[in-house]
Amino acid sequence: MLMATSVAKSIAKCRTALLRRVFIMEVIHMFTVYIIVAILTAAANIYAAAVDFRRPQWVLDNITKWGGRRSWLFTLGALKAAGAVGLLVGIGVPLVGVAAAIGLVLFFVGAIAVVIRAQWYAHLAWPSTYLLLAVGSLALRLAVW
Repeated sequence: MLMATSVAKSIAKCRTALLRRVFIMEVIHMFTVYIIVAILTAAANIYAAAVDFRRPQWVLDNITKWGGRRSWLFTLGALKAAGAVGLLVGIGVPLVGVAAAIGLVLFFVGAIAVVIRAQWYAHLAWPSTYLLLAVGSLALRLAVW
């Protein structure tokens, strides 16, 4: 009887250790996915900010058609760049990452609203893609915090 109890306790300890190890490995894999998505989101937003800063003619035409002012481009680019930098800093400082991701989510929800208001539905794919990246970054940051 004593031996059966001892074996049962040993099995329980092994099971607990195994479950703990599996959980740690899942967290490590999830954090790796978060880093990849955060870097991808940051890169996309840095690209978008650079386009805003360069002010090519097609961007000027788009902002005019959407009812915006050309003078807004620097501010819009700066917000995208700040969100991108925040995501990268957020890899090491979780609160900054959450704040940056929330900011980008709100930014691109607003961008989608502007495109819908302008009734230019063919352009919904761009802000929607950026929104999905920002939502993914936010969800993963919260999951691994």
